[in-house]
Amino acid sequence: MAIPDFQTLMLPLLKITGDGQEHSLSKTIDALALEFQLTDGDRRELLPSGRQAKFDNRVGWARTHLKKAGLLESTGRGKFRMTQRGFGVLKGNPARIDMKFLEQFPEYVDFRTLSRQVDKPVGKDDESDQTPEEILELSYQDLRRDLAQELLERIMECSPRFFESLVVDLLVAMGYGGSRKDAGEAVGQSGDGGIDGIIKEDKLGLDVVYIQAKKWEGTVGRPVVQAFAGSLEGFRARKGILITTSQFSKEARDYVDRIEKKIVLLDGQQLAQLMIDHNIGVAEVERYVVKKVDLDYFGGE
Repeated sequence: MAIPDFQTLMLPLLKITGDGQEHSLSKTIDALALEFQLTDGDRRELLPSGRQAKFDNRVGWARTHLKKAGLLESTGRGKFRMTQRGFGVLKGNPARIDMKFLEQFPEYVDFRTLSRQVDKPVGKDDESDQTPEEILELSYQDLRRDLAQELLERIMECSPRFFESLVVDLLVAMGYGGSRKDAGEAVGQSGDGGIDGIIKEDKLGLDVVYIQAKKWEGTVGRPVVQAFAGSLEGFRARKGILITTSQFSKEARDYVDRIEKKIVLLDGQQLAQLMIDHNIGVAEVERYVVKKVDLDYFGGE
């Protein structure tokens, strides 16, 4: 079963608190997961940032919206219970509680008026089922994908020599090759318009990796990868990285999974993402820090 959106969780969450008792967020999350028959895999699914479980985040925001509407109230650290208004709503036996339903309460309208400008991206419906974190992170991923595409377009326009330098910069930034001088001497030796060379796997030079990188436009198939594997034999190399600005066929990827040598296939999208991660060819424009309440700080209350 798919993970329910946070609006779908509002009514079930309110019903759980219908006993009038104090409830903890963690136990409420467990109860809702059981009610919606979520699997362990569903529970482990993370937001794009990888920092929080998607379901936990959605339950948290369902609780926030119910609190802002005055249906729930905080009773302590991570604890909450139903208010008299909440009992009144539950007594009316609503078929669904969502943002539109909650707009009957003035406090909630005030909350939405204040937050609407920050949690509504351009072109998105104001009644989005995504939480603010999901909207922010998905917008970030969209920006990252656009940036990766622009990087690949720039790479295709640059000279082979510049491409060699770019790959060296990236490998050094990732921890390969020791100094940039060492890497520069080891890579870019073939002079065939691509990059064919040897680079240290680590700063101590305990092992070496054979590298081939070329600006292909079409899909790179199994024959190219087989030829690269054959070249490793000539260098008595056990490890290799084959880099392309395009993509590899399924047959090519299946081939490297079956052979004894360790060959990493790095396609254009992966190359661009690594450049972003290691600040190669990109510059930081803006930084946003998302914060939450430090419960430990208020633990002494």
